[in-house]
Amino acid sequence: MPSKSTSSKAAMNSPFELQALFDDIKISSKVESVGEVISYSDGVVKASGLQEVQAGEIVEIAGKKLGLALNLNEDSVGIVVMGDPRGIGVGDVVSRTGRILSVGVSDAVLGRVVDSLGRAIDGKGTIAINKYMPLEKMAPGVMTRKSVSVPLQTGIKAVDAMIPVGRGQRELIIGDRSTGKTAIALGTILNQKQEDVICVYVAIGQKRASVAQTMKTLDENGAMDYSIVVSASASDSAAEQFLAPYTGLAIAEYFLEKGRDVLVIYDDLSKHAQAYREISLLLRRPSGREAYPGDVFYLHSRLLERACRLNENFGGGSITALPIIETQANDVSAYIPTNVISITDGQIYLEADLFNAGMKPAINVGLSVSRVGSSAQLKAMKQVAGTMKLDLAQFRELQAFAQFSSDLDDRTKKTLDRGVRVNSVLKQGWDKPLIVAEQVVVIFAAVNGFLDEVQEELVTKWEKAYLDFMHTTQQSLLDEIMQEKKLSDEMISKLKEAVTVFNELHKEMMIVKDED
Repeated sequence: MPSKSTSSKAAMNSPFELQALFDDIKISSKVESVGEVISYSDGVVKASGLQEVQAGEIVEIAGKKLGLALNLNEDSVGIVVMGDPRGIGVGDVVSRTGRILSVGVSDAVLGRVVDSLGRAIDGKGTIAINKYMPLEKMAPGVMTRKSVSVPLQTGIKAVDAMIPVGRGQRELIIGDRSTGKTAIALGTILNQKQEDVICVYVAIGQKRASVAQTMKTLDENGAMDYSIVVSASASDSAAEQFLAPYTGLAIAEYFLEKGRDVLVIYDDLSKHAQAYREISLLLRRPSGREAYPGDVFYLHSRLLERACRLNENFGGGSITALPIIETQANDVSAYIPTNVISITDGQIYLEADLFNAGMKPAINVGLSVSRVGSSAQLKAMKQVAGTMKLDLAQFRELQAFAQFSSDLDDRTKKTLDRGVRVNSVLKQGWDKPLIVAEQVVVIFAAVNGFLDEVQEELVTKWEKAYLDFMHTTQQSLLDEIMQEKKLSDEMISKLKEAVTVFNELHKEMMIVKDED
C-alpha cells in the first residue's frame, strides 16, 4: 500500500498545480533552447545548451550570424557557420530559429544568380519570395513516378545518337580535368531554348571568374531567360559549397510542383564531396576511406534520387540531373566516382587522350552508357543511329590493330575510311547545338556511305554546307521529320536523293581518283 505521505502528495496535485508544473517545464525548455559558444575554429562552432534543436535547423549566433546545426551530441551541438565567420567569439549567445533549412523561391528567380541560401548575388536587387522549399526532402515514391519516355535533347550529335538522355534521368558526366565536361552541360542548356525546359546550373568550388564567364556565355546566347545559376565559389566557405547542390535542387522542385520540366547540372560533385569531408573532419566525425566520412554515399544518393518524372496525377513534371565528376588520371575506380556511377542511370565518359587528339566532344563510346535514354530516344534517331555505337567501338579497335599492319585488304580499308568519317561527323562545337532533324539527316548520310568519297579534312565543311542546302531546298522534309519523329520509306528516298544531288553539286570536296 502507498504510504500516507505519497497519497497526501498526490491529493495536493490539483489541476491548477499540474498546469503550473507544465508551465514551468515549458519555460525551462525554452531557456534550454538558448545556448552559448564554447569553442570556435575554422567556421565550426561548438555550443552548449540548445537541448531541443533539430538536425538541419538554422540557428542564430550572436544575433547576426546564421549557422546550421549538424552534430547533435549529448552535451553540445556542432554548428557550421554560413557566410563570413568573423566576429564570433566564445560566450556568444546561440538561439534557435525553429526553421529547418529552406530556400525562398518564386518565378522571379529565373534569370538570376543566387548563393547557397537563395540570396541574389548578381546585383539586380532582392528576389521576391513566394514559397519556402526545404533543402532536404524525401525522394518521390514509386507510385508517383512515371517511366522515362520523353527525350531531353542535348543538341550534341554524339550524345543524342549514342548515349541519349531522357527527362527524369540521372546521367553522369565524368572525366579528367579540362576534357570538356562543363562544355557538354552548357551546350545542353543552350539547346533547351526551344524545348521548354527550365535549367538550374550549380557551380561548386569554381573560381568567380569561371562563373562570370559561364553567366556571360549563357546571357549572350539568350539562355539566362530560362536558367538559374546557383554559385558557391572556391572563396566561399565549405558549408556554402556543401549546401549549393541542395539549394539548386530545391529551386528545381519548386518548378517541378508547377508541372514543369527542369534540368539540373551539378558542376561538380567531386568538390562537393571534398567540402563535406572538410566539414565532417572539423565536426570530429570519424573518417573512412580516403578520409571521407561514412555517409558520403548518402550525401549524393539523397540528392540524385530526387531526380524523377512524375505521373499526370502529380503534375507530370520532371527533374533531369546531370552531375559532373572529375577523375584523376582516368581513374574511374576511385571512391567518389564509383559511388556516383552506382547512383546514376549511366555515364558519359570523356577521355583526355581523345580530347588531345582533337576529338571534341571527347566521348569514349566503349565506356559510356545510358541505361534509360534509349527508351526515350526518337524513332527517327534510332533508325539512323541504331548500330552506330557498336560500329564506332569496332572501328576504334580496328584502328588500333591497323597501326601494326602495313598490308590491309580492301574491305578493312573501306571500314576504316567510313569509321574515320563517322568519327569526324561527331565532332561538334559545344556552343553550336543542332536540332534533332539536322542531326538525323547528317548521321543518315554518314552511316549510309554518302561521305565515303568526301575528303577527310573537309568533312566538317561538308556538313555545314549540307545543312545549309537542306534548309534551303528541303525545309519541308526537315519539318516533317520534326513532326513525325520517324522516317518513312518515302522520307528515306527523299533523303537519299537530296544527299546525292548535294554531292554532285560539291564535287570539289570529293576525293580525286587517279585515272588509269
